[in-house]
This record gives sequence, structure tokens and C-alpha cells, in this order.
Amino acid sequence: MPTAQSGFFEWVFFFIKTYGGMFLQGAGITLLISLTGTVVGFVIGLGVGYVRAMPCDREDGLARYWLLKIARTILGVYIEVFRSTPMIVQAMVIFYGMASVFHINLPHLLAGFVIVSINTGAYLSEIVRGGIQSVDPGQQEAALAIGMTYGQSMLNVVLPQAIRNILPALGNEFVVNIKDTSVLNVISVTELFFISKSAAGTYFKYFEVFFITSCVYFVMTFSITRLLRWLEKKMDGPENYAIHGSQTVPDVELITKGGEKNG
Repeated sequence: MPTAQSGFFEWVFFFIKTYGGMFLQGAGITLLISLTGTVVGFVIGLGVGYVRAMPCDREDGLARYWLLKIARTILGVYIEVFRSTPMIVQAMVIFYGMASVFHINLPHLLAGFVIVSINTGAYLSEIVRGGIQSVDPGQQEAALAIGMTYGQSMLNVVLPQAIRNILPALGNEFVVNIKDTSVLNVISVTELFFISKSAAGTYFKYFEVFFITSCVYFVMTFSITRLLRWLEKKMDGPENYAIHGSQTVPDVELITKGGEKNG
């Protein structure tokens, strides 16, 4: 163990050697919570965004009109509450509120999943709604014109394009969740920040420990960001597309999307 006179790097190597496995375990739990929270939050956001994007007309029937109106009001309150309060406060209210009001003692890790998922769902619901509205309305009108129902047109025509449009925002939310899971240490979820705080408090070496922690967070977020950008490029396809077949313009054959021509 280094002494009080030991340098910065001696303490860093000591913490890596002593707590390296715990740092990795904490990073794994951080990734697990953020990934699960993003996936579940996306499902929540997809459902909420779908409902909020549905047309609400009296001509469709008073029962449907008022049911949709009430549902949209409730979902609107959910979105505003969770977007207007910090996740750390939500964690305290949900975890301790469930125990004191409903006498439900959630396991710490399960509480973390629930909190991140609900919080993410509130943000992604507006992103999904914006993605749906970004799709050309003429495409849905064409789907309805060929006999599709509203649900079929949304499922088969609008939502696939909307999801593709919001993919960068979805990836960004995943990266944000990796960092924001650190607030779950207030309910004793043993993620990376909780492990780091425990190690730093044992030896009162906060700078050295959180230097290591910042490096771990950077590696995780940087790697995920690059992976998501690679996936986006793969989904976009190549920049130039060859036209296969025998279709030609007289004396000129179109070769690429960029307008390159060969006679």
C-alpha cells in the first residue's frame, strides 16, 4: 500500500490493482442498467409517442374521442413531470416512496431499471412523436388509399421510417444514460460511481479514484458512440449505387448516384 508521501501514479496503480475487478463490475452494472433502461424506455416512448400522434377527431366517435383525450392528458402529465425533475430526485421519490407509501421494498438493482426506464421513456416519447411527424404525410395517405387501416399504415409505413430518423437521438440517449446512472448511488445501486465513492472514501483519495472512474466512463461512452455511428452508416448504405439491368439512356449509361456517366 502506498504511503502518504506516495505520488499520484502510485496511488492510481494501487487502486487499479486493488479495486480493478470492482471497477469492472460496476461498469458492467452501469452498462446493463443503461442498456435495459434505454430499450424499455424506447418501448414506452414508442407507445406514448404513438398515442400522442394519433388524430383526435369527434367525427371518429365521442367515446373514442374522449378516451383518447383523457389518455393524452395523462401521458402529457407523465412526460412533463419526468422531464421537469432530475433523475436523482425521481430515484429518491420512487424508491423510498414505494417503501413508505405502498410498503413495497424494491431490490436496488430493479429500482434502478425502473427509474431509468421511466425517465428515458418520457424523453423518447417526444422524440418518437417528432419522428412520426417528420415522415411525409403523403406516404400515410397513400397507404390509407390502398386499403390499409390507420394502425397498419403506422406499423408498416410510418414507424419504420420514423425509427430510422430518430436513431441518432436514440443512441445519444443511451450514451446519456451511461453517465446518468451515476445518480443511482443515492439508493445504493452498486454501479460504477457507487464503487468509486466507496473506494475513495476508504483511503480519502478522491482525485486518484475518480481519475480512474472518468477514464472508464470515457472508454464506455466513446466506444458506444463509435459503434452507433458505424451502425448508422451501415443502415444508410453506400454513398453511390450502381443501376443494375439493361436500362440505358441513348448513348449514355448512368453508373452512379452522383451523376457520373460513361459513354
